[in-house]
Amino acid sequence: MDAIKAARELGKAIQADERFKAYAEAKEANDNDAELQKLIGEFNLKRQNVQYEMQKPDSEKDTEKIQKLNREMQEAYGDVMKNVNMANFVVVKGALDHLLEEVNMIISMCCDGEDPDTCEISHGCSGSCATCGGCH
Repeated sequence: MDAIKAARELGKAIQADERFKAYAEAKEANDNDAELQKLIGEFNLKRQNVQYEMQKPDSEKDTEKIQKLNREMQEAYGDVMKNVNMANFVVVKGALDHLLEEVNMIISMCCDGEDPDTCEISHGCSGSCATCGGCH
């Protein structure tokens, strides 16, 4: 089997993994959540307003206005993150990211000459459960 064919098989295995399935379901739930999409739109508009103000020449910048817009943007971000679908998405995306990190680590170790059957991945805990794929 050549490397490209093996990569395609790996892609199929990843898509068959429960972490990918949970991610795909959560992504679809986000896409279909009209309230969440409205909140994201409001956040993006506020972010654009901040960027617009920040790009003005120093002589035209209004520090108080920028601070107010920043607060509004942070509040809008908080509203997005409080959404149940988004909260679930963050958790399942973290689990999928963890899987992909492990896969990439194995590939990198193999490219450094490690034995694919025995190379070990260290599972250091960052202390944050928000992006954890589970304890090992």
